[in-house]
Amino acid sequence: MKQHLSAAHTSQDAIAPTPHKSGPRLQGRWLAIARAVWIVLALLLLANFLASIPASYIQLRTICTNSTFGRCNIWQLTPANTQALHRLGLSLDTYAVYTLTLDVIASLVFLVVGAVIFWRKSDEWMGLFVSLVLVIFGSLGISDSLAGTFITAQTPGAVKLLYLLLILQWPALGALLVTFPTGRFVPRWSWVVVLLWLLQVWFFSFGNIGNWPLVLIAADLLLLLGSTVGIQVYRYLRVYNPVQRQQTKWLVYAFSVIVVLLVLHLAIAGLVPAFNQPDSPDRLTRATMTIIFFLLIPLSIGIAILRYRLWDIDVIINRTLVYGTLTALLALIYAGLVIGLQFLLHGLTGQAAENPLAVVASTLVIAALFNPLRRRIQAFIDRRFYRRKYDAARTLEAFSATLRNEVDLNRLSEQLVAVVQETMQPTFVSLWLRKPEHEGQLHTM
Repeated sequence: MKQHLSAAHTSQDAIAPTPHKSGPRLQGRWLAIARAVWIVLALLLLANFLASIPASYIQLRTICTNSTFGRCNIWQLTPANTQALHRLGLSLDTYAVYTLTLDVIASLVFLVVGAVIFWRKSDEWMGLFVSLVLVIFGSLGISDSLAGTFITAQTPGAVKLLYLLLILQWPALGALLVTFPTGRFVPRWSWVVVLLWLLQVWFFSFGNIGNWPLVLIAADLLLLLGSTVGIQVYRYLRVYNPVQRQQTKWLVYAFSVIVVLLVLHLAIAGLVPAFNQPDSPDRLTRATMTIIFFLLIPLSIGIAILRYRLWDIDVIINRTLVYGTLTALLALIYAGLVIGLQFLLHGLTGQAAENPLAVVASTLVIAALFNPLRRRIQAFIDRRFYRRKYDAARTLEAFSATLRNEVDLNRLSEQLVAVVQETMQPTFVSLWLRKPEHEGQLHTM
């Protein structure tokens, strides 16, 4: 029997996303002025970016003998780092070329994403602002590594403007974080957080922060980041519509991954003393890891603004939680098994050397645990963080089993309506059953 189901006035979360409400739009003369200012600033920043590449290469080839805060390029090697480089069989020129190339590629990603957003969204205030922030960060390099050269020495006004952009880039990032994706300060007092970002720049630039206690620096950063995150949480729960929440998830996901990876890297370096030595090869990888981590920022912002409907961020977050937790647990189990079996075999055989049997046995155990542990973690995360989807999937599975066995049409209709109400949560559901065209003729569903 053919069935027709209509669900009217469905909820925004269940069926169709709320139409995207962009931020304030620019029109007419103001739009032309804003675009002209953006182009002038972008060309100035691009010129500085191109001119800074040779100077940055020369600086990377120079050993930094005074590592006081602000005196050296962030990727510049110290004498101890040079010893680690020679032990790896690499020259200083090779390191300079590799690091500079990676930094330039990352900067180009920022610049390209910013240019695309400007091309597509320059009539919106938020699109214009976000694209300019990305261009500023890209032209000055990751962590301002390409900000040391200003090609317009004969034009003091341009030099002052570049320095001003260098100082304002971090407050601009703070403004982006507390207003994304609507372009409005909600709550209204949230603009105060931008002042905190500006004070942060002043402290790091002029406050001789190298003499600050580590606890004070940590408290300062915690206040800054905590206030920014708190405002976004409030906006997510009380202000955003479903589309804006999806856009925000992309940005929050990128920054969360960056923070977790950086914390893990610093934790490993702190727990393993060999990684924290001045001549450790680990210090040579910090530039690479930092640059790769920061690439998530322009990519996530670009997707959130231009392609937020193309990929389901909830699926990406779910997979990250599942496989990140699975990797951490398996690593801990593997390390525990290897150490435990080595100790046990040493007691049984009396051999002090490492026994390969412990490694082989631990590897087999990990291989056997992979799928069962993954399923358990998946189920736990679905129940804990995706309860609604988890319940909907369970309801559909139960209805599928009922559909195979139920023969009473009235009961089946009631259960179908109940399933639609529970999984899709529409405000109104009606079910029409079409009568058979010929009496006595059997129609299957």
